[in-house]
Amino acid sequence: MNVSLNWLSEYADLAGKSVQELDDLLTFAGIEIEGIHSKGVSSDKIVVAQIMEAVQHPNADRLKVTQVDAGEGTLRQIVCGAQNYKVGDKVPCALPGAALPNGFTIGETKMRSVESKGMLCSGSEIGLTDKENGLLILEGDPAVGTPVKTLFASDVLLEVEVTPNRPDLLSHRGLAYELEALLEQEHRSVELPEIATVHGSEWIENDAPDACPFYSLTKVTGVTVKDSPDWLKERLVSIGLRPINNIVDITNFVLHEMGQPLHAFDAAQVGVKMHLRGAKANEKFSALNGSEYELKSGELVISDDRGEVLALAGVMGGATSGVTESTTTILLESAYFDPSKVRATSRALILTSDSSYRFERGVDPQNVMPAASRALQLILEIAGGTVEGDTAV
Repeated sequence: MNVSLNWLSEYADLAGKSVQELDDLLTFAGIEIEGIHSKGVSSDKIVVAQIMEAVQHPNADRLKVTQVDAGEGTLRQIVCGAQNYKVGDKVPCALPGAALPNGFTIGETKMRSVESKGMLCSGSEIGLTDKENGLLILEGDPAVGTPVKTLFASDVLLEVEVTPNRPDLLSHRGLAYELEALLEQEHRSVELPEIATVHGSEWIENDAPDACPFYSLTKVTGVTVKDSPDWLKERLVSIGLRPINNIVDITNFVLHEMGQPLHAFDAAQVGVKMHLRGAKANEKFSALNGSEYELKSGELVISDDRGEVLALAGVMGGATSGVTESTTTILLESAYFDPSKVRATSRALILTSDSSYRFERGVDPQNVMPAASRALQLILEIAGGTVEGDTAV
């Protein structure tokens, strides 16, 4: 499991503790750290530069020859293939000698017979998040020549090996709770909004209570599905996840924050009633990963009253009911699935996910509804909408 120290620091007081001290502390407690990686801009030779001129490259249609002010007293010529900037923009400039995260060191070269003395960079090329396709346009009017690393927070990523008997550590809050105990700190409690549950609803039919003793859906109408705010994207990117849209990103964020897997259905693609049931022999399921699976009898699925399999319970959602930019109403799922049932299905289909990894080891049943509350809090804040009420069986 990847853990961001910046993210972890929101829940535990790590001030004054070095990465090595935290590594030693967790190792002593039996929690193995398999790797430690620094993230963010590291080189002093990546500086703020202002584009003063951009003319067409004489030998290449898709390249321009720019003159940039990097705070050196004279302009520097750099050939650039990006299309998203304009003269006057301030962007990261990797000077000759700058080492990029991919291991490449910038030098002076010629591109199609034109001299280029450095490289104008996108966010991902220097260890940050791409906000758009092309160069990273720096905001706030930083002074030319300023090292870019001073403008952005750095982070450290821990690769934590969690043993099967410690599923409570499979989240940032869970690991923070462990560190608070090891550091003898008072636990920082987090207040969440409460959701009223209505049991025995006609909305959901649970034909497999042994495999799923608790299942909840919450309808949110009037949501706006779009890109996530930068802070949410950065949290996900910091642990190696790819942002998709604000609703999906929120479910992934809460999973890694609290350890409870969630799933959001596009309500327009779902029938009137949801069913938790065993799959029929040879029933087909089209998953979000783009693959189709042939199910075995008894594998736990979530379907609707039209008979279509919408999700493989605890493992992965379906392609037909996934949230897209056209979605305006969602059904947010939070549930407890039997670990052995999820494990058997995941292994039989050779299909694993962050959700199945946690359900197989056993999530905290008391965390099911608090995680839903946290997700709803973020959905209303980021995507808008109205909660229609919670339904649970």
